[in-house]
Amino acid sequence: MSIDPIEEAYYRYRLAIQHLNRAKRLYELNDWVGTVQFAQIAIENFAKTLIALFEIPTWSHDPSNQLIRLLNRFPDKITVHIRELAEITRSVAPEHGRSTYGEPSRGLTPNEIYTKDEAKGILEKAQRAKDIVELVLNALNISLH
Repeated sequence: MSIDPIEEAYYRYRLAIQHLNRAKRLYELNDWVGTVQFAQIAIENFAKTLIALFEIPTWSHDPSNQLIRLLNRFPDKITVHIRELAEITRSVAPEHGRSTYGEPSRGLTPNEIYTKDEAKGILEKAQRAKDIVELVLNALNISLH
């Protein structure tokens, strides 16, 4: 079975957009945990959008190392953006587990961890991840619509 890289990237991009939109709706409902969960998954899939252009993304919730490993496949003028996306992805990856399980060692559930400001910050990172992916795709003359 072969995978078309553009189709896989398009799938990942659509998935990321859906998760970002859900995170925005949950933020409006004051659901900080839901906002964090879906913003993190959006960021993960925005990174996997770019990875999919060159290889099959891993199942990891932190694909930042895979993205960095592919850095030399991108034009030099956009590598600063790829690095930024990798850093955003790495920084929010732990939230996948925290937003699901809380912090058991501290006896905290997810609802006891997150504040509005934390949810807003991660949501802003998800929006930045979207902007980076669109900038990179434009630089590569790739349209995913």
